[in-house]
Amino acid sequence: MKIKRYWKYIRPYLSAFIIGPLLMIVEVIGEVALPKFMANIINIGAAEHNVPYIITMGIVMAATALLMMAGGIGGAYFAAKASISSASDLRSDVFDKVQKFSFANLDQFSTGSLVTRLTNDITQVQNLVNMALRMMLRAPGMLIGALIMALMMNAQLSIVVLVVIPILILLIALVIKTAFPRFEIMQKKLDTLNSAIQEMLTGVRVIKSFVRGSYEEEKFARANEDLKESSLSAFKVVILNMPIMMLLMNVTTLGIVWFGGKQILAGTMPVGDLTAFTSYIVQILMSLMMLAMVLLQSSRAMASLRRITEVLDAEVTLNDENCTLPEKEVSSGRVEFKDVTFRYYKENKEAVLSHISFKVESGQILGIIGSTGSGKTTLVQMIPRLYDADQGEVLVDDTNVRDYSLKHLRDGVGMVLQKNVLFSGTIMENLMWGDSSASQEEMQEAARAAQADSFVSSFTEGYLTELGQGGVNVSGGQKQRLCIARALLKKPRILILDDSTSAVDTATEAKIRESFSTTLKDTTKIIIAQRITSVMDADLILVMDQGQIAGLGSHSQLLKDCVAYQEIYYSQMDREASA
Repeated sequence: MKIKRYWKYIRPYLSAFIIGPLLMIVEVIGEVALPKFMANIINIGAAEHNVPYIITMGIVMAATALLMMAGGIGGAYFAAKASISSASDLRSDVFDKVQKFSFANLDQFSTGSLVTRLTNDITQVQNLVNMALRMMLRAPGMLIGALIMALMMNAQLSIVVLVVIPILILLIALVIKTAFPRFEIMQKKLDTLNSAIQEMLTGVRVIKSFVRGSYEEEKFARANEDLKESSLSAFKVVILNMPIMMLLMNVTTLGIVWFGGKQILAGTMPVGDLTAFTSYIVQILMSLMMLAMVLLQSSRAMASLRRITEVLDAEVTLNDENCTLPEKEVSSGRVEFKDVTFRYYKENKEAVLSHISFKVESGQILGIIGSTGSGKTTLVQMIPRLYDADQGEVLVDDTNVRDYSLKHLRDGVGMVLQKNVLFSGTIMENLMWGDSSASQEEMQEAARAAQADSFVSSFTEGYLTELGQGGVNVSGGQKQRLCIARALLKKPRILILDDSTSAVDTATEAKIRESFSTTLKDTTKIIIAQRITSVMDADLILVMDQGQIAGLGSHSQLLKDCVAYQEIYYSQMDREASA
């Protein structure tokens, strides 16, 4: 793991990282000094009935306690500031990295796993940093200071502690070794649970419509039970740690009191020194317990840090590193595929797309039709480089898409995905994704072209109507038209509609296609459809079958020469006639 890479999250808050532990030293000095002050009160003030001395030492102890409080509060504040701020920066970088992921990268991590890494895993690291800053000098300082004071006070009695310390260290090492792999398993189970929750909440309407609530409850219960079992497996090791350490502490204290009591009776040790010595022994053992807590927290945090590092180290499969024309923009919208082959997983022998070649001129309409799973969506996703070809070339304006910067390439392509996505916010805010600087008139023009203006205007708030998450408060057809309007507002040189009018009636779909001839006259239009009537009037129709081109030509040509197209056409026409 590249620990040096995390220095960038420490550097901006270096003063807090330094001041926090230093202020905790003030508390340590006070804790080490207080037992000695108390011993002096007993040995001198009480033994000699010296009231002024007792009052003076009492004032000194009160002042020390106040300084300790100030140091503790200051140390806790700076530790919190350093840990929260650095964790916030780390979370931002992880989120930025996820935003750069290609579709292939996103296939490697489940959504639930990414959510867990951005939230729970980073919180675990934040908690470790916070605890470490408060304990890194306090625990060792207390251990060393109390041990020195104990040795100076009674070296013979300190042997009891020196025997116990190795036992405690061995116990801590054993607990950490056992707990670390269990915490890693626990975080993976948390991934699974988060994925189940997200899937259930996203598809809650489908679940209710199919009356599958009980099935989802059982599925959630299994994931929840797995997380519970893995959590108990990890934490029962931690649970054992504290009672065993407390037992050793109490046994040690009992041994000190036993042997110290004998020394008092023999007159070789003052009563006050035994009180102070007992306090130092407790401090020594407590400091070891603090170190154990930090190390236990670190075992969980390191498992989380490893998962965070996996995201940061993930190689983004699509980037601008090798682009040769970073300033070039899409101008005409000409598209060409040259012998393109593609596999989602490189180890697969069977390709999703195999030896695809065709050309679409600027301003033309390309219709793509074919059976489900024939590779239609995958094919169009290669134009804006959502995926890269394994073999062959995808050209836009006679330039390989790899030679464009991703920004300029995707700025020139408008795409309405098969799964229509709207975001929380107003309709206007969603449409302005297409062009954040568009005027109200331009936005309404795009909505009219997509046949969306009429229903939006019927809403009480019009374009200021708030949409629920995912656009749940509009119908499927309305959602599709809003997504088309958003793409039209972008004024792209290439417009891709991936089965984007399946939820609208044929009359509305015809009006949308008709608007393309005026609003997008010079734009290359690529339309994927299940209904053959949606592509019949296209300049060129591409028929896909099992990742290969089964036919390419106009409607009349394909109806004459392409068997696959004939089957689709006549089967759909027969259904319409019978309906």
